[in-house]
Amino acid sequence: MKRFSQIIAETLPLIRELFPWDVESLMETEPELLLLDVRERNEFETLHIRGSLNIPRGILETACEYGYEETEPQLASAREREIVVICRSGNRSALAALSMQVLGYQKVSSLKTGLKGWTDAELPLIDGGGNPVSVDDAEDYSIPRLSPEQLPPKD
Repeated sequence: MKRFSQIIAETLPLIRELFPWDVESLMETEPELLLLDVRERNEFETLHIRGSLNIPRGILETACEYGYEETEPQLASAREREIVVICRSGNRSALAALSMQVLGYQKVSSLKTGLKGWTDAELPLIDGGGNPVSVDDAEDYSIPRLSPEQLPPKD
């Protein structure tokens, strides 16, 4: 049996990761860049990078293909476009990038460090209404909130 952290560690060498400042540069130079946020809708509404497309990780593969209720034409037709996949920490986006590579996406990358790193670099974020999100609010979003039951058992 593998743990989630092991799966992520095995995935990272198989994908391309970009740091937040690399993505910021791509946003300025690559007009066809597609920013794909794979967090859940409520997370996306709280804060996201302007211009990003939200497709939750749970429906990603069917959103990438024509013929499904979840099909997102903008994504299904983007196999040759530069795509950066985004999540909170860089883990879900890494798994999503690998899935997309398997599905034939040629230029897909994961945002290394996720929105946590984006916030650390003090790059701009907006909420679901298009309003700027302060760095303090973005940092607050990044703090894990685990209940005692979610922590590993003490041996």
